[in-house]
Order: sequence, then C-alpha cells, then structure tokens
Amino acid sequence: MKSLNRHILEQVIAATTEPLIVARIDQSDWPVVLANPAFESIGREDVLKKPFADVVEEIAGREIAIEVSESVRSHQEMSFPVESNHREYLLVIKPLRHADKDTVSFYAAYWRSGVGAGSAESEEMHHALLKAKRRIRDLSRDDPVTGVLNGRAFEEVFEHDWAVAAREKSRLSLVTFTLNEFDAYIDVFGRHASDSCLRRVGQAIKRCLRRASDVVARPGGARFVVLSHASDEDGVRDFAGRISTAVRELGLHHPRSTASKFVTVTFDVRVADAGSDPRGARDFLGELLDGVAE
Repeated sequence: MKSLNRHILEQVIAATTEPLIVARIDQSDWPVVLANPAFESIGREDVLKKPFADVVEEIAGREIAIEVSESVRSHQEMSFPVESNHREYLLVIKPLRHADKDTVSFYAAYWRSGVGAGSAESEEMHHALLKAKRRIRDLSRDDPVTGVLNGRAFEEVFEHDWAVAAREKSRLSLVTFTLNEFDAYIDVFGRHASDSCLRRVGQAIKRCLRRASDVVARPGGARFVVLSHASDEDGVRDFAGRISTAVRELGLHHPRSTASKFVTVTFDVRVADAGSDPRGARDFLGELLDGVAE
C-alpha cells in the first residue's frame, strides 16, 4: 500500500461514523491494520496487530467469530446480526479487492447500527434471510453427522492457510484424532447411537479450540482433524492431550473397548513448514490422512 493511498484511506476511515476495522488476511492470524475512532465505542482501543478473529470473538462471541473466519477463508462477503453494549448491529465483512489483482489481501468489517431503522416485521424478515443464507452455505460445508466442517471444505481451508504460511515462511500444525475401536462401538449400539457419539465428540473437540481461527473437521469415518497456526510441537501435543482428556470425560460408555470403559481417541501431531516443504497442501494433507488408520 503506497503511503499516499494509506494516508487517504486513514482519513476516510477516521471520518466514518460506524465502527470499522481493516484486517490483513495474507498474513497469519490476520492482524488488524486499521481501526477508526468510532470502533472504540464497541471494542478496545489497542486492537492494532491483534488477530482479526480474536477481535470479533471479544465483541460478538465465538460462534460468530467462527462463521466470520470461514467466510474470510472463502473470500465471501457476509452479514451477521450481532449485539454489543445492549445495541443491535449488522456486522458486515467485505473483501477489499485490487482492480488489477485476483487475490484478496485485506478485509473490512463494519458494525452498522441502522438495523432497527425499519419496521419490526421487515427487520425480522431481514434476519431470517441472513440466517437462511448462512444455513445454505453451511449445508455445503458441514459434515451432516457432527456439524463440524466436512472433508472437502477442510481441504479448501487448509489450502488457503497453507498458501499464507508459505508466503510468510511460517508453520502450521495438524492433529488427527481417531476414535478407538469404533467399529466395536457400532456393533453394540448401532448406527444411530454411533452418529450421536460422533457428534458429541466433534462438538467436544470444537469447544477445546483455542482461537476462532482454529478449525476442526471430520474427513470421514471415525476421524477428526484440527488445524492450528501454533508452531511449537510440544505445545500442540499438550493441546491435543487436553482434547483427548475432554473426549474421555464425556463418559460415553464403550463396553467393548480394550483400553477404557469409555469412548477414547488416539491422536497424531504433525507440524508442517509450509515455506520450505516441497509438498503442496493437498499432498501433505493426503499423506497425513492416509497414514492414519481408520
């Protein structure tokens, strides 16, 4: 960004009355690079360089932050009805595109307070349309059994984050979780109860994620995979261990398990140096999942 363009942009943002921040998404953690004075009415003053998803989570909650992260990764423009300081807003996130470039490097987030300007009926319809739009998107991205991302959507997320990490010469961490002796669990309880078990395990893993930018998916069968930007392998193993404990503490009875009377998981940790790894994102992910027993 040229200094003149940045100076003009900062003046425009400062004059905007609705809360607004700009994040750079071609860097890991998507740091906030600009915020206008109006943003201080709903957020902290020291948001510059903070991860975009973390800033959204502090204001709008984890569920919205996760949805925002998924929209950013797929370069979508989306709107979310949110509440902050007992006021209703429409959070609008929008990719900022260069006229001569196909890639997206920046995202803007606006908190628009004109939500209540129309009638209650029209506002209710507007929220219903937003909810339906997100649901249509989710149906194509979510695993129908567990509610976490499906394998295809996870590949898209991983390829996006791999490309960012490769440019920054940074690392990504992947943790695969496999439910132990799950075929025996299916034999005892049947498919319906097994699907319920998978859903509870998937949601338990999701609750353990440390940041909204962390992602969990079910690529198929009795396996889950978590993507994190943490690069310290020992720290990632501790993180995976806490998830393993959380699954065991669900107390899901498994009468045929040889390791425990409850459902448990085995995990595998891989840390990839995307900047120097000769494999591409798809090859790395394929080798990882192929190397984990069903």
